[in-house]
Amino acid sequence: MASICYICGKKTVYGRSQQHRRGVAGKRWKKRAQITPRTFKPNLQAVTIVENGRNKKVMLCAKCIKRRKKDALERSLSI
Repeated sequence: MASICYICGKKTVYGRSQQHRRGVAGKRWKKRAQITPRTFKPNLQAVTIVENGRNKKVMLCAKCIKRRKKDALERSLSI
């Protein structure tokens, strides 16, 4: 299964590892690691949602799960 969020479309992005900076108190350059390519993957979870009256198992990012829980809680409190 692809690592893409079903709701927001968040997916794997490519970047580089952070370059180390010189220390404040050190005042000298030390041997540092090279900048290397890496991937940033979304925090995806397998969740069952109800869509068009049917249960559907999809992959959602943690942010979308949190948003759906909050919306459901607000709807139940307002009624």
